[in-house]
Amino acid sequence: MEQILKRHNPAYPFEYQFLDNDFNIMYKTEAIMGQLTKYLAGIAIFISCLGLFGLALFTAEQRTKEIGVRKVLGASVSSIVFMLSKDFLKLVLIANLVALPLSWYLMNNWLNDYAYRTEFSWWIFASAFLATVTIAMFTLSFHAVRTAIANPVTSLRTE
Repeated sequence: MEQILKRHNPAYPFEYQFLDNDFNIMYKTEAIMGQLTKYLAGIAIFISCLGLFGLALFTAEQRTKEIGVRKVLGASVSSIVFMLSKDFLKLVLIANLVALPLSWYLMNNWLNDYAYRTEFSWWIFASAFLATVTIAMFTLSFHAVRTAIANPVTSLRTE
């Protein structure tokens, strides 16, 4: 090909590139953005778990007397854990109701810029929903269980 090009058009040099290198250059920013998104999402999840952990500790400290009275009156550990977790789960559900449609819309618009694109499945959003609820429950369960199994006499005596 180089000989034919020099014979027919000697003024232009013969330059060639492989197509896979062109694709790698074209999608390099997408790969960097994917890595950056992965790390920032991990940091955001960690910070939100710390905030939820602190909020659960604060709520458990404020409701110590109520939990002690409930335990003296015969409340089970599971009912106290459910009572402490119920308010936080409502907030997580509301956050998911806002975040999931918004993320679908933004991802759909972002993928429309590509010639070849993939469609979203419902299970991706269901797994994201389950992951957020599971992470929230694991974060909350530590303080809820610790508070629920504490001796009610000491909590009532200190109040």
